[in-house]
This record gives sequence, C-alpha cells and structure tokens, in this order.
Amino acid sequence: MDDNKIIIVKKKKVRGGGHHGGSWKVAYADFVTAMMAFFLVMWIVGMDSDVKDLVQGYFNNPIGYRRAFGAGVNPVSQGATPIPSELNRMPLFVRQVEERRFNAIRDGILQELEGLTGAEEFGSQVEVVVTPDGLRIELVEGPVSGTFFALGSAEVRPAARAALAVIAGRIGEIPNPVVIEGHTDAAAFGGVGYSNWELSVERANAARRLLETQGLDASRIREVRGLADRELRVPEDPLDPVNRRVTILIPYLDPVDTGDDMEGVVIGG
Repeated sequence: MDDNKIIIVKKKKVRGGGHHGGSWKVAYADFVTAMMAFFLVMWIVGMDSDVKDLVQGYFNNPIGYRRAFGAGVNPVSQGATPIPSELNRMPLFVRQVEERRFNAIRDGILQELEGLTGAEEFGSQVEVVVTPDGLRIELVEGPVSGTFFALGSAEVRPAARAALAVIAGRIGEIPNPVVIEGHTDAAAFGGVGYSNWELSVERANAARRLLETQGLDASRIREVRGLADRELRVPEDPLDPVNRRVTILIPYLDPVDTGDDMEGVVIGG
C-alpha cells in the first residue's frame, strides 16, 4: 500500500443568486407599496367631493389640524393641544361638510327667489344665514305691513306661499330637523282671549302646513314655536314691523361643542 497517495479535496463555492438571494424581497416590497398607494388613490377618488376637500385642507395646512388635535393617545404626543385630547376631530369634519351644504342651500334659495315673478317686492325680506347653530331662514315683514301675513292675522299672503315653496324644495334635499318660530312686534293685540302668543303660534303653524304641502317630510318638523314679542329683531324699537317674522331653523345634525378652548384654533386650509 502506497502511504504517499495523494488525496484531492474539492470545495464547492455556493454563490448567492436565484431564489436563494434576497433581492426578490426588495422587489416584492416595492410592489406591495405601489399597490397600496394605488388602492389609496382609488379610495380617495371615490370619496364624496366634500370629504376630498377636507382631506385637501388637512394636507394644505396640517399645522392647523395639529394645533387643534393631539396625535394618538400617547400623552407625550399631545404637546400644546389647546383642547381635550379625547375630542374626536370627525365631528368637526362633519360640521364643515354641513356648512358647505348649508351655504349651497342658501345660495340656491336666494338665486331661485330672484327668478320668481314679483320677487323684487319681497326678495330682500327673505334672509338666509348660516349661523353657528345651523341654517336660519327668516321671512321678515317690511315697512309695508302684510307682505307675508295679513296684519293681525295668520292668513298667508301670496309672497309667503311663493317663498315657502322655494324653501321647501331646497331644505328637502337634506335630512336635518326643522324648527319653525313665529314672532310678533310688541303692539298689543286687541282681541279678547287672543294675544300675540296665539298669533305667533298660528303663523308658525301656517308656515309648517305650507312647507309640508310643498313636499317637506312632516317627520322632519321637530318644533313649532310661538314666541310673541320675546325675541325682538330690533329690541330698541319694539314696534318696528321687522320684528314680525317667521323663522325657519335647520340645526346641524351633530352639534359640536365649541367652548372657550376652541377660540383661535385653525381648522383646515
């Protein structure tokens, strides 16, 4: 036996590549990220236009949102949040959407009134305002008494019928509740057993009947009030005819508590 036999050892080098490498993981991660971005874009495209405006407002002014709301539940992340951190910002989003709708309804009512025959005689006496409480629509008597209701009576005049028909069509587009108020001036009513209280209630109720006749769902009516002369439009002149009016209030669906801490907070862009 030859003790000097040469033994050859072959070592095979394993090179990375193919399915044994890690490069495919990077490519897959890029693919997943791209698909997530794609679906995010498609989701945003499918949003309601009002919601898209709110999203755009956030990205246009994220500092304003950050000032109003802390990020997450971590107390460290709250920073100088000026309002309680547990307040959800979604109600404010909803409020902004409703404000946009109220503004559109206001513009639609005023525009439609301008196109009515004879509206030049009473159009300026229909006031539509978006307030912190909701949309307020008022049919205000002018210097010439009896534009909307006969003097001292709940008899509805043609101007009131025309205006309330327009109002019913516009506010019928939204689900918000409706509150109707009747107001009088401070002139004492001469009837026995019949005062400004009864008169204001009857005018508010007459407006309710007309709104429902013009298509407003009766279930939307929350209250019909008669306030007589207790909430004068011109307190310094209780006998001014403009104190005689019918007010239609459309409150927000989800009122937001805007306490003192909300002052100075910037929301959106």
